[in-house]
Amino acid sequence: MTIDIATKNITLDEPLRVFIEDKIGGLEKYLKNAPASARVEIGKPSRHHRSGFVFYAEGNLKVGGRLLRAHIYHNDLRAAIVDVKDDLKNQIKKFKEKNSARRQA
Repeated sequence: MTIDIATKNITLDEPLRVFIEDKIGGLEKYLKNAPASARVEIGKPSRHHRSGFVFYAEGNLKVGGRLLRAHIYHNDLRAAIVDVKDDLKNQIKKFKEKNSARRQA
């Protein structure tokens, strides 16, 4: 799976890039051998926010011809990335269940 990482109003350092690749790359085990690509965007919605939900993470996962999308605001950037991973994992499971139900019917 290829993972593209984009940032907005923050800089991407090496530990953060490795963290994103580890978390989002872990979704590959749920996809079996389906061709997939992911685009992750992380950042701050604006430069002036100092409290509250300061960070966001957005994940777009293309599985075959289907697009799965998750968008999370959080006060911790790494927690937002983990929440995006969990949301995408749930969407993958629903997608697989729906496809298997169609095949059985």
